[in-house]
Amino acid sequence: MKYQGNPAFNHSQLDRVGVLVTNLGTPDAPKKAELRRYLKEFLSDPRVVEVPKLIWWMILNLVILNIRPSRSAKAYAGVWTERGSPLMFHTQDQANAIREKLVSEYGEHVVVEFAMRYGSPSIDSVVDKMLQQGVRKLLVLPLYPQYCASTTASTFDAIAQSFMKKRWMPELRFMTHYHDNPEYIKAVSNKIREHWKVNGKADKLIFSYHGIPKRYLLKGDPYHCECHKTSRLIAENLGLSKNEHFTSFQSRFGREEWLTPYTDESLKAFPQQGVKSVQLVCPGFSADCLETIEEIGEENKEYFIEAGGERYEYIAALNADTQHIEALTNMLIKNLKGWLSTPEDTQKRSELSKAMGAE
Repeated sequence: MKYQGNPAFNHSQLDRVGVLVTNLGTPDAPKKAELRRYLKEFLSDPRVVEVPKLIWWMILNLVILNIRPSRSAKAYAGVWTERGSPLMFHTQDQANAIREKLVSEYGEHVVVEFAMRYGSPSIDSVVDKMLQQGVRKLLVLPLYPQYCASTTASTFDAIAQSFMKKRWMPELRFMTHYHDNPEYIKAVSNKIREHWKVNGKADKLIFSYHGIPKRYLLKGDPYHCECHKTSRLIAENLGLSKNEHFTSFQSRFGREEWLTPYTDESLKAFPQQGVKSVQLVCPGFSADCLETIEEIGEENKEYFIEAGGERYEYIAALNADTQHIEALTNMLIKNLKGWLSTPEDTQKRSELSKAMGAE
């Protein structure tokens, strides 16, 4: 059968509103086999790597997947906790907190779940679960503040591919970015202020974002511009002058030019420019993960200290902080306009549905 249906469908089932929050993904365990499976799915996405398919297939399967899994497994093992992958449990905590706020306000009429673009829980499996629960209106929030084709658009691709297999698809709304949302900007700014209260300021505050190939920018991807706007708005909120903050890009891969300046190279150069103390924050990451904990928190710290730096501090991501959850929830409510109803309205609809079923 080409299109998937629901044999257990009940016409008297109460229609519900669904909120699906998504993030990039994580391997199931910090081991070579799990990393190979995860990296193959991730790096096979044409949104992530825009290289002719046949050429990239050979590079990926003959070179990268034979070298990188072992190295990545070691890095993941260093950040793994009793709760598992930081990205996984932080995203789960965020979804749980959002669910608690929405359900307390609108009742069981609202269903909130989370999924990962790569790995588990998959978008397809969670969409199925939500449809089984009666979700007929679905809002998707990729937890990427700044839009990028290789993250945000890739998530939409996965949603579309899931629905292409479904007999009945819900009404769909999709949030593409929130890089300049005032509450998000305020949440990041206040996180930095809290750090300053305990540790004081450094010579320079560095906003570090995940990098992408420069040619993506030249082809019209707005990511670079949105990152700089986020930095500018946070700096303005904090009252920083231009020489007190700096925006750079991390995590480049391969030999081609990526967005510059590069975070690691900038950190190596700062001490010679008289910058002896730095504080780094990653406003493009909604939750702490390998890239923030290991790459920014540890690896780049070594570069800075070895180059003559004296003080290096990483300011944690927003994760499930109260202000972050409030910002996300308010954004969701705004985008759910016309779909949400009070528990009293839901009760009336439920009674009507039961009455129609009895007939």
